[in-house]
Amino acid sequence: MPYNIAMVCDFFFPQPGGVESHMYQLSTKLIDRGHKVVVITHAYKGRTGVHYLTNGLKVYHVPFLVMYRETTFPTVFSFFPMFRNIILRENIEIVHGHASLSSFCHEAILHARTMGLKTVFSDHSLFGFADAGSILTNKLLKFSLSDVDHIICVSHTCKENTVLRAQLDPLIVSVIPNAVVAENFQPLTYAPKSQDMGYSMKPRPLPRRLGQDDQITIVVISRLFYNKGTDLLIAAMPRILAADSNVRFLIAGSGPKAIDLEQMIERRMLQDRVELLGPVRHEEVRDVMVRGQIYLHPSLTEAFGTVIVEAASCGLYVVCTRVGGIPEVLPPHMTTFAKPEEDDLVRATGIAIAKLRSGKVTTDKFHDQVKMMYSWTDVAQRTERVYDGITGAISEEEFYGVHADGSWSAARVRAGVQSYALIDRLKRYYGCGVWAGKLFCLCAIIDYLIFFFLELFAPRDKIDLAKDWPRKPFVNEKNKPVEHNSHRPRYTDLMDRRNGSFAVH
Repeated sequence: MPYNIAMVCDFFFPQPGGVESHMYQLSTKLIDRGHKVVVITHAYKGRTGVHYLTNGLKVYHVPFLVMYRETTFPTVFSFFPMFRNIILRENIEIVHGHASLSSFCHEAILHARTMGLKTVFSDHSLFGFADAGSILTNKLLKFSLSDVDHIICVSHTCKENTVLRAQLDPLIVSVIPNAVVAENFQPLTYAPKSQDMGYSMKPRPLPRRLGQDDQITIVVISRLFYNKGTDLLIAAMPRILAADSNVRFLIAGSGPKAIDLEQMIERRMLQDRVELLGPVRHEEVRDVMVRGQIYLHPSLTEAFGTVIVEAASCGLYVVCTRVGGIPEVLPPHMTTFAKPEEDDLVRATGIAIAKLRSGKVTTDKFHDQVKMMYSWTDVAQRTERVYDGITGAISEEEFYGVHADGSWSAARVRAGVQSYALIDRLKRYYGCGVWAGKLFCLCAIIDYLIFFFLELFAPRDKIDLAKDWPRKPFVNEKNKPVEHNSHRPRYTDLMDRRNGSFAVH
């Protein structure tokens, strides 16, 4: 059944990044399958208002105060009037928020539940439990996820982390990994098959075995922040270069740690062996990667690590730290793992260099293998199944894999497909903490009052409906197109009378 979906997050194009790419690729594939998708994010420099991207993807760039690293200032309620207007204009049925640190995401989930909409949250990051920032983020996450229909995580490690942070029932958390567009990350030696391209191509030169004196280029593409392991890279790089005179580094990215990196290069006089490219656009990533043979990923925390999949697709051997969800991403023959320590990272990089020089690793098949493992179409199909589960298009037994009256049913009432009634929402919020629970209840009541006054003084029948971009035929679970008029018409009501709430018309 086709849905009207709103993707909400602070992070989106033109800013590059994993969350931004995930939202864009998922949205375009859902549109290909016959759904309507709009993106709601804050205004970027030169981008304010409504913009259309490829495939008819509509993006609302809402003017809002940006604080740190493109995160908007959390006001809780001031976003509600604009959000409600967009939701009603586009006749949205499902609100899908992304990223734990996105203020827009958390506020949209709160407002969507007040309006009686289905909600989904996708988590893309890992957080700790001890530092002040993580404690506050985890408490905010518990507030939002106490009243959400379903949660999606990009790895099993991310799922464990999210379940612990927000004290969730694991049954309502699904794992759907990221993916890559393999066609955009082809190695220089890759020649597509004629049946795939529709025309014949001249064969490209086959990769040759590296000799002992051949130069090896190690590529690093990352935001230069502490959590991305930039300090670890700065410490390990001189030792890696000193161990082999035929090794050089190619580093792309920007961030606050760029100054420390430049100072180390000047202090060690490594300018002739380290090339700094600065920030690169996402469409240029492949051209940077194919200049090397090894991709080094020294991150200290990572939920998935899409960039290492892109590197493997380009035919690079991957050296990465064994943290977070990274061990789940690629098979062992594509990677060498290291502890997030300087000595072990130097050791693992030396092993990777030796494997390439001895011919123990051949990377010419990596692209085809990655192409078989990861597909955005598969991600869209699995996300669509989540939408079917929370809307009742499929049974609870089929969706959760257990009987509705099974052992998890009592816990699922806490944060599953649940009532929109205010009293039931307050019960869920009240259990979030001695003081926090009362504060969350107060926020929900104020949000409900704002919604009531908006319905009273800005009635929905006065809001013009946006004209839809021509939809593609809806593709069912058997990947067969279905006419839209073969489904019953859908209308998003404010509240469900069966849940004990009223509807304002």
